[in-house]
Amino acid sequence: MEQAALSVSKDLLSRFPILRTEDLFEARAIVGQAFCDHQLDVRRGARLRVSHDHVSGTELSLNALGYGAEVHINPGQLQRFYLLQFPLAGRASICHRGETVEAGQDTATILNPDRDTQMTWEEGCRKLLLQVNRGFLEQVAQDLIGAELPGAVRFDPRVDLTTRGGQHLFAQVVAAARAAGEGELWCGTAGLNEAWAERELATVLLENQPSNVSHMLWRTRRAPTSREMRRALDYLHANLCEPLRVEDIAREAGLNVRSLQIGFKAAFGMSPMRYLRDVRLDAARYRLARRRNRENVTEVAYSVGFSHLGRFSKDYRARFGVNPSAG
Repeated sequence: MEQAALSVSKDLLSRFPILRTEDLFEARAIVGQAFCDHQLDVRRGARLRVSHDHVSGTELSLNALGYGAEVHINPGQLQRFYLLQFPLAGRASICHRGETVEAGQDTATILNPDRDTQMTWEEGCRKLLLQVNRGFLEQVAQDLIGAELPGAVRFDPRVDLTTRGGQHLFAQVVAAARAAGEGELWCGTAGLNEAWAERELATVLLENQPSNVSHMLWRTRRAPTSREMRRALDYLHANLCEPLRVEDIAREAGLNVRSLQIGFKAAFGMSPMRYLRDVRLDAARYRLARRRNRENVTEVAYSVGFSHLGRFSKDYRARFGVNPSAG
């Protein structure tokens, strides 16, 4: 991404100033109110010059924030929200989920709510931030997937701004900030436009930033429309671990087997049983991708409906390109 693509965004949200200060304690209090309680410390001898612009929606907020000086920030776990951070100027080092990301011109970051974070913003660093409520984003993910999530959504903390997905994500957040600055969004009573914009931002984040549910979103672009097909999907997802037969799914949907097969072929390009297999593999992938307290492969295979471990391993490799033991 060229530097010019970032420089045009430096004055975003200047219509919504909430803090201009050189006082460390005031900065801790006001920035903490906008996000969460955190430890903020300034490099010894440095002069703090905080500039924070902030506009809130119902389920998210947009922020432009800079501290002027080099600062160290320790928010711990955010708990209630995800925080997407685009550097508009300068650099920052973010330690999150056991890895360190150097953020700058080509790299943004996203913080997951249930993982510890420590950050160092270098002198002159200024960021555009998208804060998204955890419950809202996970509800959007569940709606897109068409089934209940097996657990929390966790993103890769590194956002690559040289990729098409990273650039699209950045462009959408900038567009939302511009719309707010021009009085088109979040400038009065929240309405349908604001609700649509918030859902769209959450959707763009889910579809463009790698996460532990990315592999489950492939179905969203081919959503079926018939009432019978929706009943079939509801039944299939609700009984994922059971020894289902195509006849069982057809009966619950109110279709004959041939009509069910035609419906799945039209919607997803595959048979009902192939779809069931892939959904089971998706569920296994989600559970095996954990970095902490990782489950036993055999237990996971059986718990998502596979009765033959060798078949599970073969199908898993074919779908994800790695062995189950590798996550």
